[in-house]
Amino acid sequence: MSKIDALPVLTPVLTIAGESFGSALMAGTAGYPNRQVMLDALAASGAEIVTVSIRRVDLSGPRESLVDLLSGTYRLLPNTSGCATAKDAVLTAGLAREALGTNWVKLEIVADRETLYPDAEQLLKAAATLVGQGFAVLAYANDDPVTCERLADIGCAAVMPLGAPIGSGLGILNPFNIETICRRLTAPVILDAGIGTASDAARAMELGCSGVLLNTAIAKADDPVGMATAMRLGVAAGRGARLAGRIPKRLYAEASSPELGLIGS
Repeated sequence: MSKIDALPVLTPVLTIAGESFGSALMAGTAGYPNRQVMLDALAASGAEIVTVSIRRVDLSGPRESLVDLLSGTYRLLPNTSGCATAKDAVLTAGLAREALGTNWVKLEIVADRETLYPDAEQLLKAAATLVGQGFAVLAYANDDPVTCERLADIGCAAVMPLGAPIGSGLGILNPFNIETICRRLTAPVILDAGIGTASDAARAMELGCSGVLLNTAIAKADDPVGMATAMRLGVAAGRGARLAGRIPKRLYAEASSPELGLIGS
């Protein structure tokens, strides 16, 4: 029996901060045509962890909130999107913990409004503060092995290097760096940002990522539910391929059948 055959459907495939999950795919909740499409797509994705922006969580009005819709079904992961300084991110994380009753936070601190690249200096500062305050920090970072190692050393529950700029759909622009990060870190590595299609998600898992987080690729697809299904299968296929072990790359052809016994030989 192979490693793949031996894996039951619900076998935990991703563990973060001591919690185990049966899916390596994490999904966002922004940008969908409407809430029903979002709910259908999340269900089709098989994701068990979903991100919510604390800026979009409304707990004051009579209208059913995003938290009401998702709580009890998904592990909510509030994020600090929109923050530009460590101070703002720490404050936002504190508000999220109070509002949602979770110490999990996806830490995002943007340095550049055009590329939306993370600010490494502010990110490291905020991560150290939040870890010290008892948060399980999942840090969104550049695809820089040094920064990612430092985040892991600080004690982040997971490190989330980008594959490409947020929402670009460009896929994984620097697979060498992603593979290096996965090889060096013992903390879970979640590929975040830039995924455009299922093959990108599969590639991330083949490179050694523990999981993939995506939003725009599903929410903005022509058929979000169909794309969510494709992403679920892509992540599973990539993980399966990594476990199975790919054949080595060769410069020349190698026949799959032996040449002995051929007519005329």
